[in-house]
Amino acid sequence: MGNEKMEKVERVEPAFWWCGMKNTQLQLMVYGTNIATYKPVINQTNVVLKSVHPMESPNYLILYLDIKNAQPGKFSIDFVKGKNKLKYIYELKERQGKGEDKIGFDSSDVVYLLMPDRFANGDESNDRIKMKYPYTVNREDINARHGGDLAGIMQHLDYLDSLGVTAIWTTPVLENDMGEGSYHGYASTDYYKIDPRLGTNEDYAHLAETMHQRGMKLIMDMVFNHCGSNHQWMIDKPMRDWFNNPFKYVQTNHNKTIFFDPYASDIDKLEMTDGWFVPTMPDLNQRNRYVADYLIQNSIWWIEYANLNGIRQDTYPYSDSEMMERWCKEIFEEYPNLNIVGEVMITNSTGTAYWQQKNAFNKQANTKLKSVMDFHLQSIASKAFHDETSWNTGLQLVFEHLAYDFCYPDINNVMRLFENHDTDRFLFEVPTNLNAYKQGIVLLLTIPGIPQLYYGQELLMTGNTKIDFGYIRPDMTGGWKEDISSLFEVSGRTAMQQESFDFMKKLLQWRKGNEIISKGKMKHFMPRNNVYVYERSYNGKSILVLMNGISEAINVELEHYKEVLDGKKKAKDVLTDRVVQLVDKLFLEPKGVLVLEL
Repeated sequence: MGNEKMEKVERVEPAFWWCGMKNTQLQLMVYGTNIATYKPVINQTNVVLKSVHPMESPNYLILYLDIKNAQPGKFSIDFVKGKNKLKYIYELKERQGKGEDKIGFDSSDVVYLLMPDRFANGDESNDRIKMKYPYTVNREDINARHGGDLAGIMQHLDYLDSLGVTAIWTTPVLENDMGEGSYHGYASTDYYKIDPRLGTNEDYAHLAETMHQRGMKLIMDMVFNHCGSNHQWMIDKPMRDWFNNPFKYVQTNHNKTIFFDPYASDIDKLEMTDGWFVPTMPDLNQRNRYVADYLIQNSIWWIEYANLNGIRQDTYPYSDSEMMERWCKEIFEEYPNLNIVGEVMITNSTGTAYWQQKNAFNKQANTKLKSVMDFHLQSIASKAFHDETSWNTGLQLVFEHLAYDFCYPDINNVMRLFENHDTDRFLFEVPTNLNAYKQGIVLLLTIPGIPQLYYGQELLMTGNTKIDFGYIRPDMTGGWKEDISSLFEVSGRTAMQQESFDFMKKLLQWRKGNEIISKGKMKHFMPRNNVYVYERSYNGKSILVLMNGISEAINVELEHYKEVLDGKKKAKDVLTDRVVQLVDKLFLEPKGVLVLEL
């Protein structure tokens, strides 16, 4: 009896759920000392206990409930063993709104990626909260925590809104109780809890609500492939096959081509999907039905709880592909207008497009994944705009890359990027002028797809990953009260930073609601005399973009582009608001760019 007195229900996941969901099955993971030795009893006539599954560890019990006829309210779940009874009060909440009401991000949006720990510190009281594992807070150390949080994002929504971004994607915000180096958030130790050093669950929901009031959208970064090695599941494994390679470390080979490579070996396939990302990120086995149900349900919980607009799924191909297809299917059945973008870090358009839903290249399955990320554009962007254009360099690289857009079933749902938290910055060093930068920003914001910016890109942040990823993840100066200047304020920027900010702001504000950009067709011309020209058109209106790919001024012969000029004699230059005469030639400055409304 002494041991039984210590036995209790320590945790139930999810802690609550909602009535009125399309999928009426609810999985509950119950954790407590020897809980598997107890028999659960549901004290609610409209909630049906469908099945009970003790895990291999006696401290886990998984229940499946049918809540089809349940009403909002609380009820008790009794866990009975002889004369001993443990009681847990569970709540089914009333659902607010319909799943169809949750609108995802799309090509009308511009997504701004930020890393909360490095963006702004809005609440110093959570900087050094005691966690289970020790960690360091030191802004001088690129691998330590710096103190940024959700409150910091909240305090700078005016900045982001005025810039013109319409959606925010943050790197993961769930608890990462992993000691040193876990500031990035990609090694979760609790799938239902915001890391307390960033804020609370309520803070996250409030951030989403505040953003929605501004007409902005929130995208949550989720990680299914792995968790953190300090997760309770690793300390006390529910089942031997909860993880892949649980007793012997096997490193993933990162060979993302194995899914479509006709010559791929079995060992390469196995190492790719079942190998661990790094030793501190154990590989979850999504072929285990309980793991799969848990992860899918967790996604739905966060969408419903925080009223999310979308999900960015980390390391998409590393997880079990059949499970990921099922995940997309169930998410979109519940939230048909939501969006999910999968990280497929392949610098090849064909390989990336393979993962977008309804792709003819994928003979194995329809992935049901709406959006993928254009990492090939990212890999060529800096070279394409900073090098001189010739037959095989500079803007010729962009022209040839965009020609492969035919691979994508839905090009408007491809996320375009030049940089993110895992890549070199578009700018390796501070430029002497902004010509190449401006060309790049124009292209990113005017070609088909969903543009993704990375925090500081609007302010000419530089960096590369040669030494450490921390060098591409610096603090936004001014986000900490001790900073003597602030990039969030005009007074804290150099003249060139202000020029870049104003340039991007003008384009972003112009892009809002512009259906020519978000919905229009594209036609481009092979670079001629080192000038790249393309048109976007929609409902009889068009925009013409001209880029000079060399560091010498040039006069562009307009006769070659008459099929898109359509006899028009003048246009408005979006970047300067001046009227441009379309007679015989157009003057382009060295590395110059024009955006013309025809």
